Amino acid sequence: MTPEAIIETLKTLVDADKVRTDGASLDTWGRDWTKQFEPAPLAIVFPRNVEQVQAVVRFANEHKLALTPSGGRTGLSAAAVAANGEIVVSFDYMNQILDFNPYDRTVTCQPGVVTAQLQQYAEEQGLYYPVDFASAGSSQIGGNIGTNAGGIKVIRYGMTRNWVAGLKVVTGSGELLELNKGLVKNATGYDLRQLFIGAEGTLGFVVEATMRLERAPKNLTAMVLGAPDFDSIMPVLHAFQGKLDLTAFEFFSDKAMAKIMARGDVPAPFETDCPFYALLEFEAVSEDIANQALETFEHCVEQGWVLDGVMSQSEQQLQNLWKLREFISETISHWTPYKNDISVTISQVPAFLRDIDAIVGEHYPDFEIVWFGHIGDGNLHLNILKPDAMPKQEFFAKCASVNQWVFDIVKRYNGSISAEHGMGMTKRDYLGYSRSAEEIAVMKAVKAVFDPNGIMNPGKIFPV
Repeated sequence: MTPEAIIETLKTLVDADKVRTDGASLDTWGRDWTKQFEPAPLAIVFPRNVEQVQAVVRFANEHKLALTPSGGRTGLSAAAVAANGEIVVSFDYMNQILDFNPYDRTVTCQPGVVTAQLQQYAEEQGLYYPVDFASAGSSQIGGNIGTNAGGIKVIRYGMTRNWVAGLKVVTGSGELLELNKGLVKNATGYDLRQLFIGAEGTLGFVVEATMRLERAPKNLTAMVLGAPDFDSIMPVLHAFQGKLDLTAFEFFSDKAMAKIMARGDVPAPFETDCPFYALLEFEAVSEDIANQALETFEHCVEQGWVLDGVMSQSEQQLQNLWKLREFISETISHWTPYKNDISVTISQVPAFLRDIDAIVGEHYPDFEIVWFGHIGDGNLHLNILKPDAMPKQEFFAKCASVNQWVFDIVKRYNGSISAEHGMGMTKRDYLGYSRSAEEIAVMKAVKAVFDPNGIMNPGKIFPV
């Protein structure tokens, strides 16, 4: 079929005004937050319901047309980038909360529901949706499921997969599967639901999700602590975990702090300049727990692990302390950062960070490195900022060498080259650093079952 015939057919499958081919739309819905690849989709379609999604997928399957799912487009691995003439399937108009069950503590919603929308809805019911990250205001639940999003609360609440009670998915052949149906216990064979979580739309598209909720936390309180070196961060984590049930434990470097302070819209937590900072959060449900936090802080100071610190005394101060961490990605985006999202077991984090710091500093001493991450779950975010005078393509070419060195270290530590951002196109060629050849062969065989013609987000996770 000609491109014109394909576009005309798409208009018969969804509402005619829900197919866009203008340049601005192709550029907007054809990309995510990554900057390595330029979008080049054929068209953008906006289905309104499951039947329209099935119709688009069946048409694409019949004519072997590539489809790329599009949610909030906040991804950092190019999993939602359509760079090779794909048809982008946007879920922006499938954005309704469909049902709430107070006894099961579940919400059934369409994939285009924004994460913050679900969080707000849960709050209105006196409950809590705990998966949270800086892009919660624009990321969508379908995308969160497709990448098994993590974020800042994993230490307490786990990843997105922990909160998915049931799914409806459209496979690559257009079949509709209803998986798990909200059950807590279900021992009837393979849990296919888990295959689609983190699959980045390569097996099928999520068209409905039933998400679990939790009781709302009480009196959340944060502390920001300044440390003299990174080796001090881990004993601080151990000390606080021994006394408190933490809901978060984050870290960031002095370079990250400097970028945030330069914005001018967040107050400094304290006057002392420190090489590294930790942000921890807990429920101060009693005065005794707050006192335990302060006693643990004093112990860490006595041990030389902490130079200074502050504990939030109000909701506003809690929000300001979190901004120190949550504003980092947005702030450094102005420097076109090369981003790596890597993880090892928690105990290996200090040595792992030192090894990576040393090799990048040795080969590219002029590159500015900004570290931050979810240290409580072993997840580090390595950000290398593009020098102002260096062309973007030259910078990314040099970063390709960095990839090789970093992933060699990851493999040596038996870590993951993508802790929470997925593989997409940015990491697909490096899958073998975290997965064995046997695992990859099985993964490809699974894809062939659900997507026999290879139309579902091709070129993501595996090379085409």
